[in-house]
Amino acid sequence: MLRVPSLFFSESQFVHPGVTMPNPETESLLRERIDDLSTRLLIGDTCPGTSGGGPETFLAALAELGRQAGDAGYVEASRIAGELSAGPPVVAQLQEGLARLQQALSDGASDAAPAPPASERPQATYSLAQDPELVADFILESREHLTSIEQRLLTLEREPHDADAINSVFRGFHSIKGLAGFLEFTAIQEVSHEVETALNLARDGKLAVTPAVIDVILESVDYLSRAIAAVESGRASERSPGHDRLLERVRALTAQEPGVPAPGQETAPETAAQPEGGVKRPTAAAESSSVRVDTTKLDYLVDMVGEMVIAQSLVHHNETLAAASDPRLHRDLSQLARITGEVQKTAMAMRMVPIGQLFQRTARQVRDLSRKVGKQVELVTRGEDTELDKAIAEELADPLMHMVRNAIDHGIEAPAAREAAGKAPQARITLAAYHQAGQIVIEVADDGRGLDARKILAKARQKALIDDGAHLSEADVFRLILEPGFSTADQVTDISGRGVGMDVVRRQVEKLRGRIEIHSQAGQGSTFLLKLPLTLAIIDGLVVTVGRHRYIVPLFAVREMFRPAAESMFTVQNRQEMAMVRGKLLPVLRLYRRFGLAPRTEDPCQALLIVAETDGQPFCLMVDDLIGKQEVVIKSLGEGLGNVPGVAGGAILGDGRVGLILDMGGLWGAHASS
Repeated sequence: MLRVPSLFFSESQFVHPGVTMPNPETESLLRERIDDLSTRLLIGDTCPGTSGGGPETFLAALAELGRQAGDAGYVEASRIAGELSAGPPVVAQLQEGLARLQQALSDGASDAAPAPPASERPQATYSLAQDPELVADFILESREHLTSIEQRLLTLEREPHDADAINSVFRGFHSIKGLAGFLEFTAIQEVSHEVETALNLARDGKLAVTPAVIDVILESVDYLSRAIAAVESGRASERSPGHDRLLERVRALTAQEPGVPAPGQETAPETAAQPEGGVKRPTAAAESSSVRVDTTKLDYLVDMVGEMVIAQSLVHHNETLAAASDPRLHRDLSQLARITGEVQKTAMAMRMVPIGQLFQRTARQVRDLSRKVGKQVELVTRGEDTELDKAIAEELADPLMHMVRNAIDHGIEAPAAREAAGKAPQARITLAAYHQAGQIVIEVADDGRGLDARKILAKARQKALIDDGAHLSEADVFRLILEPGFSTADQVTDISGRGVGMDVVRRQVEKLRGRIEIHSQAGQGSTFLLKLPLTLAIIDGLVVTVGRHRYIVPLFAVREMFRPAAESMFTVQNRQEMAMVRGKLLPVLRLYRRFGLAPRTEDPCQALLIVAETDGQPFCLMVDDLIGKQEVVIKSLGEGLGNVPGVAGGAILGDGRVGLILDMGGLWGAHASS
């Protein structure tokens, strides 16, 4: 429980013997009292019947604070405290008023005498910024506000008369200012306050929302992001570089001549521009419908649920229990299995987040990069509500950034070149997400110049990535751009051209057990498909055997399985073994040869062929037999075995044995390269 220090100080704490209290110490003690009052509001200690004495005691403390602020020379702070103590005890108004008090202390000046020696100064005994939980909440909430602000600013750039967007951005900066003042993060509070002032002019129609205004506010968002990162790393007292210059730029906005009021702002209903205190707040029941949980706790919960699933599977496959004839025991075991499954589904659903949050980050990159290179680019998003594992979403931030940078710098033409080719001067980048066959597919497409296969081949031969006489399919040619250091750019820029970006994309996607498909048409554009598992924690698979060993084949990669007849097996050029499947010859990959095992049989007609597909290439995987379908918890194999081609991880099976989870793309890639 948070311990709240006393809200009342003796006169000796404000007046040093023989001298007037120095300005810095007086301000510090007044700020401490404001923080104490804010804490009481936070914990609901102002309600009638609480230990804090109720609203009367709270308002009396405010009145006393105003008197002592006036004695110390802080006239504006004294006036604000007096107004608050005389008004109704409305929580929203009190919160805003306390934030104004903090600002008034910063702006005000006391006529106090010089400070006494440091050894004689009273020392503050408590600071809310020392509470790690409050600071963690501040960081989380502020970042949520900044994400929302950035999204709304991009909307404002397209629709500068959107009153709702202006009000939303204003409220975001207002909330950050209040939180920062509450914890005495002065630099963050100052910037937020100045931007809030400018936005208030825009709300009143006195400042036109132009691209230049949006640039300054976005610069403020970037500054606050850096400042919050400094708070997170324990450097809250340090001012980020450019603080004073940024304040000058923001203040310059408010010093401009009033702009012409936008029609949308003139006709906006009064409720849209109401201060935050006038907005109807959700009830306590509505506020309790969600709760923040530390991700480390959530990850641990999911891990423990996975262990519970494994334990339940071991119990289910226990031979002694299976042989028991007690019907009640079997009924209880079935109930246990059902409950375990429901708990697992619920725990996994808690890790799922909409991909729209990731797309929103990309929108800012598209805006900044397109303006930097002088191109007109529109970002279109679809499927923002599609959910995927939080861990996967976090790992996809860098790949998406690199793909968007490449699309803008390489793929999209300059406006003049587009018009000469009969295209609209404004290009389009599309980000889409959807589910397909147990996977999530993320599509990154542009309507630019497309990939030049001949140029890619020439560059690959120049770098000795392929032999001069090699014949590659179009898909294989396109995949060359994923090689480390490969780039067809004629010159290196600060955006791209070093051949690093697409290599990062490939490595990150493979790390997530996904794969990349590339489609392109010259002059029409390119489409990149990232196919990823929905989660990194569990997988539906077929348990198969090869000799004495067991493997799990991911179910999403399986098209069908069958036991072949002798007449359906062929050999091409005495090298590649093929199987006839529904009128098509498919290559056969013998799993025992890939891993050097002793199979039960080498005759395909006595074995089982699993038809799988990877990167659009179907093939047959030959195994000894099928045990059944099972949902397994994925376990990492560690650093030593983490990069074995064809192996995605391990799982503990129902009988306690460990089975390897196969990576079908890795298996086929290793087979094709050999």
